[in-house]
Amino acid sequence: MNWDVILPLAFFLISVFLVGIYTSRHIKSGPSFLQDYFLAGRELGGFVLAMTMVATYGSASSFIGGPGAAYQLGLGWVLLAMAQLVTGYFTLAVLGKKFAIVARKINAVTLIDFLKARYESKWVVILSALSIVVFLFSAMAAQWVGGGRLIESFTGVSYTTALFIFSGSVLVYVIAGGFRAVVITDAIQGVVMVIGTVIILAGTILAGGGIENIMGELRAENPNLITPYGSDQSLTPLYVSSFWILVGVGVVGLPQISVRAMSYRNAKAMHRAMIIGTFVVGFIMLGMHLAGVFGRVVLPGIEVPDKVMPLLALEVLPGWLAGIVLAAPLAAVMSTVDSVLLLVSSAIIKDVYINYIKPDAEEQFVKKLSFGITAVVGLSVFAMAINPPDLLIWLNLFAFGGLEAAFIWPIVLGLYWKRGNANGAIASLIVGVGSYMFLHLNYPNLWGMHTVVLPIVLSLIAYIVGSFTKGVRPHTNTF
Repeated sequence: MNWDVILPLAFFLISVFLVGIYTSRHIKSGPSFLQDYFLAGRELGGFVLAMTMVATYGSASSFIGGPGAAYQLGLGWVLLAMAQLVTGYFTLAVLGKKFAIVARKINAVTLIDFLKARYESKWVVILSALSIVVFLFSAMAAQWVGGGRLIESFTGVSYTTALFIFSGSVLVYVIAGGFRAVVITDAIQGVVMVIGTVIILAGTILAGGGIENIMGELRAENPNLITPYGSDQSLTPLYVSSFWILVGVGVVGLPQISVRAMSYRNAKAMHRAMIIGTFVVGFIMLGMHLAGVFGRVVLPGIEVPDKVMPLLALEVLPGWLAGIVLAAPLAAVMSTVDSVLLLVSSAIIKDVYINYIKPDAEEQFVKKLSFGITAVVGLSVFAMAINPPDLLIWLNLFAFGGLEAAFIWPIVLGLYWKRGNANGAIASLIVGVGSYMFLHLNYPNLWGMHTVVLPIVLSLIAYIVGSFTKGVRPHTNTF
């Protein structure tokens, strides 16, 4: 047990608990439980909005899986990872003021609230909720695995015990504090991520004898490590370009990101978040992935890539400082888990139960049900994560692709194309998800691209064709 590492992390977890307790008091006194629990009362300022988007997107893939892949493949993966630079800016630029204005007009609390009002179709709601539950379960499993492996690496306890500690920590403050607890802790965690990135990158460069020496050793080991094509030449231009869709512009279709475009206070907050978020995302992605590549010189021969970052921190930093730095990936994992956990819970409670099973449910019962469903979902993901995959980044990217294939066109074209209707949205959801699952299982990386590209194209065609059939027209006074 590395107590000098564990104590700073314990302080971090206790701080998170206190935030959950504090925000739960606000929820008890707030005017609307659903608005406050799932959307923080639409009161987010620019800095908090930027940090909650960064922290939600900067997940276990960014701090554990991504640097692990960079450790294996070299600088080519750093180039690929920088496609994420545009995520926050592009999401807020595309959805922008119109999405927030419409959400307020129709009193939308979740993304599916928007889709329900826009398309007036029970099947759009049910298919959307099903897509969220299926794919976000995979995303949550990846984060749970990342959190478990982190705690396992620096405490010495078994993976199952580490997973239990992580799951309990997240569930306590999410169940207690809801979205408000999530965004406040996200702001804290975003700052921790930036500080952790600076320290781990600096420590790795010093331990490797400077950048010039590191590059020389990488070149001597395998010249392909310092090319854009990866150590095994698998990162072709077409494959790397396809990631600009998967982790770049396609992120506008991720429900856990797009819902944040409903929650800011005003236009000034949105504009500030676009600037801060772009800078922070770029800095974190570049710093963490470079550290992963440089770590190959400092700690050669690591067999489990997901352990690269925790082992690197323990190697190049004093114990107490390693504990502070390792709070950054733990913060990234927790901040993604909490947001996704709330999103899955809201899809079940708000979008299915309240809409179609018991619309007149009393608020006290909804509160209890929200807490209970959140706990059940969290425990179910815990059970899924007990047998982890070899490299969690692929599980996370699988979830990303499925959600983007499902939602990108119903959201974007639903917002900006008045001719779009329920038939188009249903066709887009079915074709997008169906083709993605088929290609992922049978023809992954078809034509050298990531699997998500063709399903997004097919779902666009399906949306347009479906919308030219007879369907429900939108309310022009709202959309």
